[in-house]
Amino acid sequence: MLCKLAWGNVRRAGRDYLVYLLTLTLGVTVFYAFNTVSMQVDIAGIKEEGLSELMGTMLGYLTYFLAGVMAFLMVYANNFIMKRRKKEFGLYQVLGMGRGRVATIMALETVIVSVGAFVAGIVLGVGLSQLMTFFTASLFKTQIANFRFFFSVHAFNLTLACMLVMFVLTLLLNLRAVRRTKLIELMGAERRNESIKTRNPWIAIAIFAVGVVLVGVAYYRLLRDGFPLTETGDKLDGAMSQFGITTAMVTVGTFALFWGLSGMLIKLLQSLRGVYWRGLNMFTVRQLAAKVNTVCFSMGVIAMILFLAITSVTCGMSIANVMNENLERYNPVDVSQTYVYYTPETLDYYKEYVNPSEADRMVLADATVDLYAAWHGERKSADNNDETGKKVNIADVAGEHVQIDSYLSYPLGGSGPSVVAGEMCKAMGEKLPKALEGSNADAMGLYVTPASQYNKLRQMMGEEPVSIGRDQYLLTCDMGGELGDLYTKYMAGGHTLTLGGHELKPATDKSDEDTAAIANSAMGSNPGTVVVADELLSQLNLQPYSSNLLVNYKQGMDVSKADESIKYTMLDNLLVDGKEPGGWGVFITRSEMYTQAAQMNGMISYLAIYIGFVLVIACAAILSIQQLSNVADGSRSYRVLAQIGCDDRQIRHSVMAQQAVFFLFPLAVGLAHSFVALKVIIELVSVFGDMSIAGTVGLTCAIFLAAYGGYFLVTYLMSTGMVQAAIATRYSE
Repeated sequence: MLCKLAWGNVRRAGRDYLVYLLTLTLGVTVFYAFNTVSMQVDIAGIKEEGLSELMGTMLGYLTYFLAGVMAFLMVYANNFIMKRRKKEFGLYQVLGMGRGRVATIMALETVIVSVGAFVAGIVLGVGLSQLMTFFTASLFKTQIANFRFFFSVHAFNLTLACMLVMFVLTLLLNLRAVRRTKLIELMGAERRNESIKTRNPWIAIAIFAVGVVLVGVAYYRLLRDGFPLTETGDKLDGAMSQFGITTAMVTVGTFALFWGLSGMLIKLLQSLRGVYWRGLNMFTVRQLAAKVNTVCFSMGVIAMILFLAITSVTCGMSIANVMNENLERYNPVDVSQTYVYYTPETLDYYKEYVNPSEADRMVLADATVDLYAAWHGERKSADNNDETGKKVNIADVAGEHVQIDSYLSYPLGGSGPSVVAGEMCKAMGEKLPKALEGSNADAMGLYVTPASQYNKLRQMMGEEPVSIGRDQYLLTCDMGGELGDLYTKYMAGGHTLTLGGHELKPATDKSDEDTAAIANSAMGSNPGTVVVADELLSQLNLQPYSSNLLVNYKQGMDVSKADESIKYTMLDNLLVDGKEPGGWGVFITRSEMYTQAAQMNGMISYLAIYIGFVLVIACAAILSIQQLSNVADGSRSYRVLAQIGCDDRQIRHSVMAQQAVFFLFPLAVGLAHSFVALKVIIELVSVFGDMSIAGTVGLTCAIFLAAYGGYFLVTYLMSTGMVQAAIATRYSE
């Protein structure tokens, strides 16, 4: 009997359960689909060892956090259901049903709705996970050879565990509410409206103005100072303090905006008398002002959460795309090995902070070494399970190769670079790129490289050599963006460089980006290099900084086998007269770098979409429940409007106007915050490459249209249904 009654109640109160059901279903769908990523990676043909486990673990931990967010939402949504049905539960007790049986009916209803949402969510999640497999393959640049339908028991169990926790929490709160609420409160719940106090409009306007000023000043400070990512040393602490002040200002300003919104709305529309007295606008404004007073804090929180969601999705995926688009330029050869020479600063650091005895075996480098010769011959290649290693020879795999030597722009034993980006900007009357302002980017200055090595690299890459005379220079940079534009503008302007007392003129009018990479890397290895004639370089006696050996495998050689044969190569320390002039740096193959970049791109994209989507659902669900509660509280007001002759269309327009303000105003504030933050981020990233957010903005808009707009539509439809039900009973009282 109780089961039949519970089932009938769910069917009859379906509208009340709709938001709860929708939110829970979406939560189950997203939790299941994203936690099948380990199986998606396998089906997509991604063979990188440990990748599926790593992504599965990361998304699993993130799921626990997001499950906490969803649990809060479920409780919040359930409170609305309880508020709507208190009179019904009170009527059961009046008819003689004990509180235990009422609690049982509630538990059965919760079970029915939760099971229905879970089943629907799993079905949708299974379908979504199949589609996401193709998205995964596109992220990791692979082809699906043998697609098959799959079902993840692990994802199912994890999702079920999260939903059970939410179910138990909701059930306990429901039972607690029934046991503690008095019968008279249950029966009179429908007539007990929220006590509303309207604030003094002039005080509210003043607070609103303060909020506008605080947010505006915070925007100005952020655009002026940027993010404290490029500062170092003592400057970093000061920059972090200033950034903290900016963050506090925008946070306080956001809440002040919503706190003063009610007074601003009243005074603004009252001044527009033709609008204020038209139709039900006066009623709508008063309702808005009253309700904004009670939800101003939650609207501020929602605006900040939307800001985080928009920024994380757009920024995260855009940065990943920048890395992915420039990957080919950043990785010109099959394998590269870096060797870094000791400088006076390095020796001083070791003597003072590390170990003086260790510094005794180090020597200031006065010349570069031949890296290919150091590699040539039999070397140990120790794998992870064999400390003794196996014998390898670089000559067995090496085809074309070139060594790029980079020198600092000051003589041996000297200090202070003679070619720096800041001085170049001054010569042109330009500002230093935003990301380099206030940083120590000029401490080392631009590198210097001989033209013969640069031209050999160009020939390896199928390009014609560049003629560079003794009194000429060429600027190269593989990072593109504003940094590459800076060098091109400097050369195109015919500006000279002074190096070791020699004044040099530009050899061309354009900085080289396409053949400028001096090592395999993820974000570029050449922030700026001056290419000069070998004859001149030999006379300058500059301080060596690094050497990079770039190697292409022999033609026809299997890249995977070649990578494997030298993957764990261990090189002996290079000695010059018994001393070490430097140490081995990064050794990386192009395949490994592509794999690492694909992993990072995939992980950033998944995390951004996962977090962003759940946060948008959270915001939309909270707003939806608030608005439904407002409509329930104001049902008697809508009934009175109908009784005095207002037609249904006017009432529906009033409801839509109120809900549009509550949904759109937090979104507008969140978008404004996001646009300013993204502008700063784009300026920061543009130093290293052109960052396009067009694609990710489109994806973000699609997420918002599907989730945020969908909740708005559901809320409006449910609200009009509640209003119509209230109006239908106007003659029965």
